[in-house]
Amino acid sequence: MKQAVKTGFYFGIDGNVTYEEGLLEVVREIPRERLLLETDSPFLTPVPYRGEENSPAYLAFIGKKIAEIWGVSFEEMERVTEENTGKLFSRLK
Repeated sequence: MKQAVKTGFYFGIDGNVTYEEGLLEVVREIPRERLLLETDSPFLTPVPYRGEENSPAYLAFIGKKIAEIWGVSFEEMERVTEENTGKLFSRLK
């Protein structure tokens, strides 16, 4: 992960973070300024919709779990991940 961060990679977190306990420690290790939210539709649907087809509309469930892992408000997690998205896409221009 450290090498990927040095190289400039960002890490997309999907709905499986809401039900795979092993991912919690991984998320804690990712630098906050390199974390993005994604749905990987139509797969990896977050709880409470696990087992159904995924949708970008479920992104908030992933964000809520990330905020919980980080120990911050949903609004703080949202601010950080939106800023990260902006930084990534500005680099791609």
